[in-house]
Amino acid sequence: MPQRALIIGGTGQIGRAVTDQLLGKGWDVTVSHRGHRALPSDDLIARGARLAVLDREQPGALAGALGSGADAVIDTIAYAADHANQLLEIEPGVGSFVVISSSSVYRDPTGRTLDKARKGGFPDFPSPLKETQPTVDPGPETYSTRKIALERQLLDHARQPVTVLRPCAIHGPHSVHPREWWLVKRMLDGRSAIPLAYRGESRFHTSATVNIAALACTGLQNPGTRILNAAVPAAMTVAEIAAAIATHLDFRGEFLPVNDNSYPPTIGASPSCTFHSRYRRGRRIGLSARFNLSRGEQGNLRLADAYGAVELARGISWSRQIFPMSSSIMLPKTRFSNA
Repeated sequence: MPQRALIIGGTGQIGRAVTDQLLGKGWDVTVSHRGHRALPSDDLIARGARLAVLDREQPGALAGALGSGADAVIDTIAYAADHANQLLEIEPGVGSFVVISSSSVYRDPTGRTLDKARKGGFPDFPSPLKETQPTVDPGPETYSTRKIALERQLLDHARQPVTVLRPCAIHGPHSVHPREWWLVKRMLDGRSAIPLAYRGESRFHTSATVNIAALACTGLQNPGTRILNAAVPAAMTVAEIAAAIATHLDFRGEFLPVNDNSYPPTIGASPSCTFHSRYRRGRRIGLSARFNLSRGEQGNLRLADAYGAVELARGISWSRQIFPMSSSIMLPKTRFSNA
């Protein structure tokens, strides 16, 4: 009899990737969503994925979708302590949990965080950045404080195994805010030159959805309670990302390295530019080869992301209708200015 999984937030980019991999391993997968986004591809449905429309904030909604129980619940959209309590309520019918948190919960020795980088300066993390790095305090104030409140509530009270994954800047198919769009849009505009802050050398460590899904599946195969960083083994520089996309789009312009170390940068400030890139993926728990992407495979993923952005954008004016959340990850003065 196949193992059963319920994926909360199953129509998002992480949920689709996890569904794909679990179906490939023979799992019976139920994908829950609120009905606000496009359904998973016909391929996933044809392969056996089931759909459940629900609002997790409604009492009993998750229990109704869970039915007689599940071997695993993967929560891709848990955000705060209240969501942890929802998972604890259904725990008696669940074998183990995988919950997506964020690497933004970390703070550096001076207390600087990613949440407040624009005001207080970018945090200076040790290399590598491990799961034991101090975090922000739990609370309702910011995205990161809510994520750590979620983690603490679950890890302190759950009796079943809980794998908490802390990804970095997530990229992959079906993103509503692809970071590659900063480059793609400028190339589609036919610009002759694109400036790159920090000489294009900065690396904002990313997490591919295919990697996150592989780590989630590995965690389910090796049940336990743990926190794992989830990132590609080596981060590509902004210049490397730009070169990969330029090849795909046959961009004939040039990239201009900007030799300025101020933060935030005033010229060439893409969503991937930062001073530091010090991160370590989760310690090994029998990771599949799929998780250990080579630099070439990372480039191919970036090309796939760029291709998706291009297909959505061709013949359509840039607006929030295409990528409704993109403006939130771009510095306001540099979204599509000449800089």
